[in-house]
Amino acid sequence: MMDFARVQKELHDCNKGVDESGISIKPKGEDGNFTLLLGTLPGPIGTPYEGGVFNIDIILPEGYPFEPPKMKFATKVWHPNISSQSGAICLDILKDQWSPALTLKTALLSVQALLSTPEPDDPQDAVVAQQYLRDYPTFEGTARYWTSAFARPSSLGIEDKVQKLVEMGFPEGAVRSTLEAVGGDENMALEKLCSG
Repeated sequence: MMDFARVQKELHDCNKGVDESGISIKPKGEDGNFTLLLGTLPGPIGTPYEGGVFNIDIILPEGYPFEPPKMKFATKVWHPNISSQSGAICLDILKDQWSPALTLKTALLSVQALLSTPEPDDPQDAVVAQQYLRDYPTFEGTARYWTSAFARPSSLGIEDKVQKLVEMGFPEGAVRSTLEAVGGDENMALEKLCSG
């Protein structure tokens, strides 16, 4: 039987430190179901994943914490140890090296560390691993492109949106009030500004 009190404590502890680590976990549904979770982690600095924010689907088995959580990338990522198709992760602590002493945050930190130190000799995605070993510059370019295309936080900061629309020739005051009126949706603001 799953230890729900432990899971709640883990979520609380993980989210308490989100400002330092950038790692967070929350239940996927609104019903307080702690078996389906969504983890979020930033791409490590100095890697092709820098600047990206990656979502990880987490399923807690009935036997958690005595069985490892099932984790896979919901965000597409180009990495030798992560399937570019399914998001499956090849990481020992998610399999036979799991211990009940580990936490969900530890597991996410290990996944983040895997982004920094790929193991192409033990691949989850053979195509990516071959590219990593034979043509690293192309691998790095593809990984950066995928990070940019799939892992960028979707919402530009409000100031970025204002600047972008002002550069299109709209007055700043009108841009700010229109963005506010449409809840920060840049495309809706543009439509309103064009039709206004």
